Amino acid sequence: MFSALYSKSVSITDHLRHWLGAWPPQEKLQVTGSDRRTEPGWDGRVHPALGVGTPDGAVLSVPPEHVARVAAATSPRQVPALVGYAERGWFEGVFRWTTSPAPLEDAGQWVPATAPGVPEWLWPFGGEVLVAVDQETGEHLAGVGIKRHDPYGHELAVVTERGVRGRGLARRLVAQAARRVLDGGAVPTYMHAVTNTASAAVAQAAGFPDRSWTAFGVAES
Repeated sequence: MFSALYSKSVSITDHLRHWLGAWPPQEKLQVTGSDRRTEPGWDGRVHPALGVGTPDGAVLSVPPEHVARVAAATSPRQVPALVGYAERGWFEGVFRWTTSPAPLEDAGQWVPATAPGVPEWLWPFGGEVLVAVDQETGEHLAGVGIKRHDPYGHELAVVTERGVRGRGLARRLVAQAARRVLDGGAVPTYMHAVTNTASAAVAQAAGFPDRSWTAFGVAES
């Protein structure tokens, strides 16, 4: 049976205000300072510039000492150098979130990221990860990791083995993971490249609508 009511009240505003330092945006592009941009993120790396945009405005979060210079920049491509990471690039993608995942059947089991047989790509997520395996062979088919950005927002990442793509497995796993995040009192989010139509289709089918929101910032090293 699927959860109709979740254990805690969740809000995307709570997540973005905590993750970025300000939300909702007060102008077309609001550059705000946050100490979180100098601290390790979910993966232990520093993410020195992160932003989320809506059709009404956007917030770009940077270290407090760089706010004035970034606000005066004429191109987002200048931002990596302005925040001290000239060797990194600039990314832009689609930002999705949901409080109503699609009521699809569960497709996997939650196991510790350190459990035997868990693929190496899932190890960095820590905690529990969601995996789907072939019941006859035990072969790994797909998995979902959770980027626990803060207590209010958890981002889902999914990978399906090439030989089993196109069967609807990824969307079921993403919806299952989203329900788990909501039951824990956070909002599930999902990001993908603008050109990644396969990932977009998975997100849409799992109940993550395209609200014309964007994600952007300094790319990971």
